[in-house]
Amino acid sequence: MSGPRSGSVTPDLTIGVVGPHDLVERVMLMGHGPTSVPSRLVAAAYRDEQEAADKVVRLGSGVDVCLFASPVPYEFARKAGVLTMPATFVPLNGAALQGALLRASLDERHEPERVSIDVLTRAEVEEAFSEIDLNTDHVHLREESAGPGTLAAFHERLWRRGATSVALTCVHATAERLELAGVPTLRIRPTGAAIRSALQTSALLGAHHRLEESQLVVVLVDVPTLRETPRRVTPRYWREELKLSLQRLLLQEAHRMSAAVWPLDDHSYLVTATRGSIAAATEGFRTPPFVERVREELGLAIEVGIGMGRTAQEAETHARAALARSQTSQRAQGFALDRDGRALVPAPRTPPRAQSPAKPKGLEILSRLADRLGDQEQPLIVDAENAGNMLGVTPRTARRLLRTLVEEGLAWPLPPNRTPQPGRPRQLYRLIVEKLGPKNP
Repeated sequence: MSGPRSGSVTPDLTIGVVGPHDLVERVMLMGHGPTSVPSRLVAAAYRDEQEAADKVVRLGSGVDVCLFASPVPYEFARKAGVLTMPATFVPLNGAALQGALLRASLDERHEPERVSIDVLTRAEVEEAFSEIDLNTDHVHLREESAGPGTLAAFHERLWRRGATSVALTCVHATAERLELAGVPTLRIRPTGAAIRSALQTSALLGAHHRLEESQLVVVLVDVPTLRETPRRVTPRYWREELKLSLQRLLLQEAHRMSAAVWPLDDHSYLVTATRGSIAAATEGFRTPPFVERVREELGLAIEVGIGMGRTAQEAETHARAALARSQTSQRAQGFALDRDGRALVPAPRTPPRAQSPAKPKGLEILSRLADRLGDQEQPLIVDAENAGNMLGVTPRTARRLLRTLVEEGLAWPLPPNRTPQPGRPRQLYRLIVEKLGPKNP
């Protein structure tokens, strides 16, 4: 069921409506009313409020925002940690509570000043009662959310003791249990005005979230190893092979996040994407993109800066500023700047338990080879013959050890040299000494 469509080019928002069947139907019917943002409503009705979290999971990424029929299912979903999209609920305070009190006053068996109420806060109850000149001295209240059975027991106990004349509940499943137990019960239902306001709020939340998710993001990737200096001139063939491998890896990662990659110069790349796709790939901007996979597969350390902006030029400017910041700071945070140029630092997360990583068997071999080759500005490259000489083993054994280094990510095989001489061409390996860590002074 959809709201009216306007001539705007803004694509329709999808709002997931979560609640009991009767309230969901009511919200869906009121979705025909005018809203400032075109929207499509998707029903997710349940029989018990405790099913709310499961309904949200079933809606998944198919909705832009969730609208709960009351605060109760919203709390269940929030506590379950399933709200990955914006969410709001239809309030039940004020006019909704007063409507229930009015219905209670129309039945001579009920006394509006001798009632039990769940979920609502004391401040909300006292305000609603004072507006219609009712006293709260004999009103019993349970503010804490709980399961339907617990709330039903609260109301039933008070009624059987004669402390109340009727139970006012915000929870559909609690009302059903009380009615089966013979306890006079009235549900606190949202007013039409509250539903219309909540629909408007949810549409605005969804529109804002969609705009945020589609915001342009520029990622700059810099590879210090590929920078040439007067003291470090790497072989051109090796540089080209490394650049091709790196670009292939970046393209694979960019494809996963619907991004585009362009080489900027000999040692850096530019990636354009949306905020939503980058946030998903970086755990909400907690970890810089590409870094881990490039380190694991190519043995390279790269530097990353992320920038957002109202234009592509502004986003790139912020990305360069973020890259400069990450190059001069040892902290992992602050590698991203928002569209106002401020550091985008996400909420801290609980660090995982420290686990001692398994030490690769080839580290000792790599260390021995690096020590024999000594400090060099150029990449360390060996073949089976000279590796065997340095390790004191046969070329056949050295070839097996070099393959072990490759399997453990400690060496990178280069394309074999093609020579006119007959026989097997020399297989060269680039030693990834960066994985040995900094040398002790």
